[in-house]
Amino acid sequence: MAGKVVTVAQQKGGSGKTTLAVNLAVYFAARGQSVALLDTDPQGSLGRWFMARHERLGEAAGLEFGTASAWGVAYESDKLKAKHDLVIVDTPPKIDADLRPALRSADLVLIPVATSQVDLWATESVLELAARESTPTMIVLNRASPRARLTGTISAEIDSMETPRAAASLGNRVGFAEALGVGLSAAELARSGPAAEEVAALADEIAAALAG
Repeated sequence: MAGKVVTVAQQKGGSGKTTLAVNLAVYFAARGQSVALLDTDPQGSLGRWFMARHERLGEAAGLEFGTASAWGVAYESDKLKAKHDLVIVDTPPKIDADLRPALRSADLVLIPVATSQVDLWATESVLELAARESTPTMIVLNRASPRARLTGTISAEIDSMETPRAAASLGNRVGFAEALGVGLSAAELARSGPAAEEVAALADEIAAALAG
């Protein structure tokens, strides 16, 4: 049976797509799933993270990594999902026809939204494009501060949209950025604590969505 493909997409740069991709990939791999990462962003942040990880851990890196052009993503993701349980695709911060193959190839599109109105506005274009491809979507609140009034406002606005919002969110934590810089996930940098708990809760929701 072929694996599942999760595409992480957002029009606005700095939304945390790569952070989301690597933390989920490491989580699922640590629980026995075969996971591949596919970088379609010319900036190559995911590739730089993977190289830092490989230099640090060698064969213990636990993930396969590939790259693809926007129009080559369907071919590459098909190859990877034939060998892996899960393929996670990181995309460029733009919304145009080039993104459509990555959305079309996905079983689920994750849309990270930082707690700002600008990020929320940028989400609308991703949702429209995913709808044209009939691909399920899930919005993930990122860099969230649970006590901030804006977090509640943005959450309420997301809940009024016609797409699911993950109940779990990723907090505004230094550990996510620190781990990314050294080729690790936040849970590998600190095996217990809120960051690890947040990723685990989110991964459980994603697994349930893929299974359903």
